[in-house]
Amino acid sequence: MLILFTKNAIIRYEKKYYEKRAKIANDVMNYVYKYIDTNINIDELCLELNVSKFHLHRIFKDEFGKNIYESIKSIRLQKASNLLITNKYSTITDISKMTGYSSQTSFLRAFKQRFNMTPKEWKNGGYKEYSNKIVQKITNQNDNNNFFDITPTIVKMPEIKGYYIRHQGYDRSIKQTWQKLQTWIYTNDIKEYKQMALHHDNPIITPLEECQYIAIVSLENDELKDVTLPCLIIPKGIYAKFSLSGKYGDVIKLIQWVYHYWLIDSGYETTTNPSYTIYHKNHFLSLDEEFMLDYYVPIRYV
Repeated sequence: MLILFTKNAIIRYEKKYYEKRAKIANDVMNYVYKYIDTNINIDELCLELNVSKFHLHRIFKDEFGKNIYESIKSIRLQKASNLLITNKYSTITDISKMTGYSSQTSFLRAFKQRFNMTPKEWKNGGYKEYSNKIVQKITNQNDNNNFFDITPTIVKMPEIKGYYIRHQGYDRSIKQTWQKLQTWIYTNDIKEYKQMALHHDNPIITPLEECQYIAIVSLENDELKDVTLPCLIIPKGIYAKFSLSGKYGDVIKLIQWVYHYWLIDSGYETTTNPSYTIYHKNHFLSLDEEFMLDYYVPIRYV
């Protein structure tokens, strides 16, 4: 009896230990995305999370497979590559500052190292070939999707709190993460909620295996006792909302159309906030792999 009690206690301790590590790693990543346009201070972050710098780096590396500084650099360049496409009134210097670079020289060097072209070459059309190579890996090129009939609605969205599981990679294995989240919903007997996805990484310009896809449940009545999952806040703001029905592979084509066509001609610019999806029917959980969703892109008028 004592042996069984001790074994159960060890299991509970290990579960809490790994949950705490995962929460710290996710909190760090959320902090980086939120303050990517600033000079991120790791010492201040350690104080905020009440963890030593040594343990912070070790936990982050164990969870994400690369160190914090590599992740910050990667996220900054992803944001910059988006802004270069969509923000036609912003200069390269403006965009380097918007993504946390202290000098244009360091930005130019890092950008060329990542994308094998200068920001100017990217802005002048180089992004199309780069993006097409990524999109082709996940879509059926025989499908002729026509998104030009879609007219977005401009909406003012409130701040949204959600519980989440982070998934590494943008592919069909996302289904496994949604199944885990659905199990958590059933376990806690949650009746009213929204299924959402936060797109920290833009899958049309980020290698699919590197994309951070965040599966989220936003509760209508947040009186949850089980807090084993971490929570995040999606920032309030002005968004363009695109409604779409389709099947697996269509979402990434919609995202490509929004960034490469609609935004460029819209008179709007995107911001450094992430885009997100609200599912009315989730293709990662539906038997027919079909979806109904609203895709929200953060914008500002220029």
